[in-house]
Amino acid sequence: MDLTSPLWYASYIIVLIGLAGYGYHRLVIVFLYLKHSRKKPVPKELFAELPMVTVQLPVFNEMHVVDRLLAAVSAIDYPRDKLQIQILDDSTDETVAICRDGAAALRARGFDADHIHRTDRTGYKAGALEHGTKFAKGELLFILDADFVPNPDVLQKTIHYFTDDNIGMIQTRWGHLNRTFNVLTRVQAMFLDGHLELEQTARNRSGRFFTFNGTAGIWRKSCIADAGGWEHDTLTEDMDLSYRAQLKGWRFIFLNEVETPAELPVDMDGFKSQQHRWTKGSIQVCKKVLPAIWRSDVPLFIKMEATAHLTSNFAYLMLICLCFLIYPNQHAQPDFGKFSTYIVNVPIFFFSTVSVIAFYLTSQKALRPGSWWREIPYLPLLLALGIGMSINNAKAVIEAIFNHQTGFVRTPKYGIGEMAKADWKKSSYKAMKTLTPVVELLFGCFFLFVVLEAIADHRFSSAILLLPFPVGFFYTSLSSLARLLPSGRAAAETTAVNSPKES
Repeated sequence: MDLTSPLWYASYIIVLIGLAGYGYHRLVIVFLYLKHSRKKPVPKELFAELPMVTVQLPVFNEMHVVDRLLAAVSAIDYPRDKLQIQILDDSTDETVAICRDGAAALRARGFDADHIHRTDRTGYKAGALEHGTKFAKGELLFILDADFVPNPDVLQKTIHYFTDDNIGMIQTRWGHLNRTFNVLTRVQAMFLDGHLELEQTARNRSGRFFTFNGTAGIWRKSCIADAGGWEHDTLTEDMDLSYRAQLKGWRFIFLNEVETPAELPVDMDGFKSQQHRWTKGSIQVCKKVLPAIWRSDVPLFIKMEATAHLTSNFAYLMLICLCFLIYPNQHAQPDFGKFSTYIVNVPIFFFSTVSVIAFYLTSQKALRPGSWWREIPYLPLLLALGIGMSINNAKAVIEAIFNHQTGFVRTPKYGIGEMAKADWKKSSYKAMKTLTPVVELLFGCFFLFVVLEAIADHRFSSAILLLPFPVGFFYTSLSSLARLLPSGRAAAETTAVNSPKES
């Protein structure tokens, strides 16, 4: 095909407009957050007598973190006669014995603790929760993944909101146990802070739908039943149930002031596995519930926000298209003079790039008012990592579109914070290996050529704007490929250099 064809430029502009649309949505979230973040929810009243709470701990091969989890749960400030602990264990390794012994130790201390072990993983996490709920004594179910470490006062800060019978779920904000472990965990923390602090707060306090994050939240059992129960036809059962419950009229509350710390994946393969599952699951939920949302009688602004939320991961397909259109555009862009530069390119750049920077800086200023500026050096890598993850996540989107079924792949957790930094590499837990890093490496080489060509042609502004592409693809590919080589396991960590600790 003729690279000078205006069709290349037209396609390029259409894709950029699509990406800019999602960038505009980020700015809307920032606006809603700034407008509504001070509207902190207040309990309707306080319980005269605390209700029974069942703590549900879905576990699958988590031998490095189970003891830490059980120690934290047993330290929760709540009457023991009002607390039931369920270890929902689907494990196939040493974790089974650890869970069994942990439950016995809790019972010896006076806790009502059950070790419920399934010999199959039907429904994966959703199936384990569904099974455990049959034996739950509490009307309120506090769900915690194995890598979370709840603070002792978490129930005291959340339980009284359920004095309002219309409240179906309360979500706390995730914290990060190993935020400064390496550059990857630092950037992941920024990604999650943007979602949890800005998106969840803005959606909830502006009256829009928001979703349970799968853990660190409390559900009313009758709400789950009314919404149809846990279903396992998607990989993000939490998002699915959240929309179904809210469409039934249940209200949710997001408490960004209540933090529940957790462990971030420390290696690129684990991060990719997690992102693949979340991305694919969100598109599955989009296909499943978006028609019902538009058929419902909720206001139009809620439908529009839900649509933007559920379709946001389609942006990865646009990003892949952009990757194929950038080089032809370098040779086919018509000369429209100032119109092209100021009327077209500048607004698109603003909404697709500047909006992302504003989004994440706002979240850091909100959460880290005295040290937010220390995160600024990581913003370029955040943008690059978002680009580098496009192949991994676009693959997940395509699998969801074409109903390609895959299992629930857990993210390896190593108990970072207790183990020495060198020990986690010796763990038998590894993320699944794929050919994706090879494709990412090829993309990285291609974009390195594009950047070098731009420099040779003295198009320095283009070279600077395109630099995140090779950086992102090389970062995601080499971080994975180095770990495939026995002699390169230590070298793999050079792609995730330790970042300076915060004072």
